[in-house]
Amino acid sequence: MSVNDIVTSGAKPLFFLDYFAMSRLDVDLAEKVIKGIADGCQRSDCVLLGGETAEMPDFYKEGEYDLSGFAVGSVEKGSVIDGKSIVAGDILIGLPSSGVHSNGFSLIRRVIAQSDLSLRDPLPGEDVTVGEALMVPTVIYVKQVLDLISKGGVKGIAHITGAGFTDNIPRVFPDGLGAVIHTDSWPVPSLFKWIQEEGNIEDSEMRWTFNMGIGMVLVVSPEAAHRTLGDEGTIAYRIGEVVSGEGVSYC
Repeated sequence: MSVNDIVTSGAKPLFFLDYFAMSRLDVDLAEKVIKGIADGCQRSDCVLLGGETAEMPDFYKEGEYDLSGFAVGSVEKGSVIDGKSIVAGDILIGLPSSGVHSNGFSLIRRVIAQSDLSLRDPLPGEDVTVGEALMVPTVIYVKQVLDLISKGGVKGIAHITGAGFTDNIPRVFPDGLGAVIHTDSWPVPSLFKWIQEEGNIEDSEMRWTFNMGIGMVLVVSPEAAHRTLGDEGTIAYRIGEVVSGEGVSYC
């Protein structure tokens, strides 16, 4: 999540530091967690520079742990992507997510609490359990996004986290601009459909809480959109366009 946030400015992540704490150090668990962090750093071409591992007796329950961290990146001042050049008619390109990523779990817990299914039950229509579908790691978009930036035409980037499309996309626009999203322009994963049906959740809340299958949105020129969508090595969708006005509307 940290490196995905950094790349939205056009910056390349340089290094990551972590903090891992539990009541009593479980070496096997700590090794798995740190390996996961190291794998994520490798995927983003970022150095795991260091961190802290803390034992805090009586502060955490047995088996629980606290994990946090931050990343630092760099970009030339003249190459910062800040959205200032976005105009009406620019295109929104969506990059697919792997699932819920790291957002919406408070709502998910409420849905599961009232569901007939448990985390160990198969997700309807899929070959994985509900728990496995929910725990798929977040996509790290760094290399893909930096490659697209290098080809030109990228004017703004929105990492779709908490507040979904509804709040994250408008943040990259200059005043007076908004977006139209075509909701049938990409395949919504069955996990989101199950969450919505099981929880009887309105479309507006789903779009505000979850990424709905799109984890990163690039605002690009029409020329860059044509190039990106025509690249056989890139899975991407034209999900909408920039319009005069403010906010996000769906059709």
